Amino acid sequence: MQLQDKYRIALLSAYAIALHGFESLLPTPIPWLKLGLANIITLIALLLYGIRVAITITLIRVTLASLFTGTFLGPAFILSLGGGVTSTLSMWFVLSISPGLLSPIGLSLIGALFHNIAQLFLAYFLFIQRIEAILLISPVIIFIGTLTGTVNGVVSGILLKDLKKADKKIQNENKSE
Repeated sequence: MQLQDKYRIALLSAYAIALHGFESLLPTPIPWLKLGLANIITLIALLLYGIRVAITITLIRVTLASLFTGTFLGPAFILSLGGGVTSTLSMWFVLSISPGLLSPIGLSLIGALFHNIAQLFLAYFLFIQRIEAILLISPVIIFIGTLTGTVNGVVSGILLKDLKKADKKIQNENKSE
């Protein structure tokens, strides 16, 4: 792995952890509900640098955030890891079989859906083991995931456009030198 790749992963991981920390400060209507702001960084990393960088950022963010909050290897860690990895892999799979078909919003919605499904699956099999409870909460979780996935996709799209503009500006400046 090149030094530039390591630097990129470290910087994007730091952004993801910072967003995760910021998000934990926000009040939520349901105690365990998260907006998934760090997933914005994962989606941008996936679109710009590929699956290796995106999955590495997901693993670093989930692990370090759980160490900082004291949830490492606990239920929250397992749910976060399962949801994050499943989300990242599902977005990559859709992107790899049909590049350019979905916008960042569409990919974010795919990621949000699979994140929620993975967490519900893990919650059922590892913790709750009552299907009626999972079926009762599933529509709420998926609806909220759809809202946050849309917002995260819009933000990702805006950031990607800005990053591409900045990259073109830098390239033009380098050509003129």
